[in-house]
Parts: sequence; C-alpha cells; structure tokens
Amino acid sequence: MNKGKFFRIILVLSIILNVATLAYIGINYYINRKNGNIFKLNAYAWANSQLEAPEPGENRVVFIGNSITENWVHLRYKFFKDNNYTCRGIGGQTSPLLLLRFRRDVIELNPKIVVINAGINDIAENTGEYDPVFTMDNIKSMAQLAQINGIKVILTSVLPSSGYGWKGHIRNITQKIKDLNIEIKTYAEENGYSYVDYYSSMVNDEDKGMKDGYSFDSQHPNEKGYSVMEPLIQKAIDDILNQN
Repeated sequence: MNKGKFFRIILVLSIILNVATLAYIGINYYINRKNGNIFKLNAYAWANSQLEAPEPGENRVVFIGNSITENWVHLRYKFFKDNNYTCRGIGGQTSPLLLLRFRRDVIELNPKIVVINAGINDIAENTGEYDPVFTMDNIKSMAQLAQINGIKVILTSVLPSSGYGWKGHIRNITQKIKDLNIEIKTYAEENGYSYVDYYSSMVNDEDKGMKDGYSFDSQHPNEKGYSVMEPLIQKAIDDILNQN
C-alpha cells in the first residue's frame, strides 16, 4: 500500500469517527433533554447542600417557580440578598414539575414562608395539554405540603401574557390566565393563605398582555417589571412575619 492511499484511508476513518462521535453526543443530548432535564430535580442540589439550617429567629423565605422566579434573582440579586430570600426557580417548569421537587427545594430548607408562582407554563402546554383542574390540584398540593410542615404560604397570580411567541394552536390565553388567577385567589382566601396579585399592576388594557416597558419579550419581566412586583410581595411577606 502506497503512502498516499494509506493517508486517504486514515482521513476517511477519521471523518467517520468524528461523525459517529458527534452523532453520539447529539443523540445523548436529545435523550437527556427529553427524558431527564425537564425534571431537573437536582438543579439546586449543590446550592441546597451549602445552605445551612436557619439560625434561631432567622426569617428564611423561599421563592419557587419557573423562569419568572429564576430570572428575578439574576436581574435583582440585591433584592434577594438583602432580604434573605432564596430563589428556587427553574425556567420552563409547569406545576407538576414544581410539585415533584417541592420537598427538596422548599420543605427541606426549613423556610418560614414559601412564595409559589405556578401556572403560566401549564397554560403554554410545556408538558402537555392544559387542564386547569390538574394545575390547581398541583398548586393546592404544594400549599398543603407547606402548611403541614409549618411553612406559611403565599400564592401569587400568573403574570399577564397575550401569548406572543407561543405555540400557534393555543387559544384563549388571556382568558385562561384570568380564570386561573381567580381560582388561585379564591383558594387562597378560602384556606387562609396570602395571595399576591401581580397581574393587575402588570397588565395592559389593549391586549391583556404585559405593559410596555415591563418586559423584554412580552412574557418575562425586566428590571422595571420586577421593581413593580417587589413591593407587592415584600408587603405580603412582612405582614406574615409581623404576625409572629
């Protein structure tokens, strides 16, 4: 075999190996994304392990939710740091996924208060067809789990969205959001939980989406949007702490 032919064979084998490697990485990435990453049960495992038990008299507050919660701590870190608030938000998650990790990301952290924000990704059908009863059942389960573990509950409204950029087949988005917020508020009032209405302060009159200047993509708050939300949630938290 001459030298030129030998190098051509090596080159072909190298290309095949690289293609096979890329295919393997791609397939594994897809499988992990489809079957594992959606749950993200261990996303905060290290952070939780570094969080020491609350000191006597410490008023720890945990926020659990989706990207609305997750982005909050990134854009307004000082708000969380100064108030001893702990963020446990994961983008894209729906109410059943929040419920799955509620014990390890809330209960086991021994907070005095949990702030629960859930529902918008259910309506967006991130994990299947939207069933408002199923969504409320998950929210109720989180609230009840917190209560039996001595954690005060704050339920919060879903933020407004006109559905810009959502899956095209989803209909009546603004009405679904309004209806779910009514259900959350009613449940909170009937069961002695606090309820915080972000929606009314964030919604516009035109298409019932988020007000201009409060979001960078019509769905997620920007710093100005969070600055509107912060005094609302802080008042609810302070009201609970002042009762004790």
